Amino acid sequence: MAKSKNVRQIITLESTAGTGYRYTTTKNKRNHPGRAEYKKYDPIARKHVIFKETK
Repeated sequence: MAKSKNVRQIITLESTAGTGYRYTTTKNKRNHPGRAEYKKYDPIARKHVIFKETK
């Protein structure tokens, strides 16, 4: 079987609140080559904060 070239890559999003909480998700590297930023809920800080993509 041929191996498919997957465009979507798994990324890690880390909280900017300094709690160390992380989410994992996927993104399309062709459409969004830069680093991703999302506003998501941080259960340790108990509020919505910006999560930035890490390597």
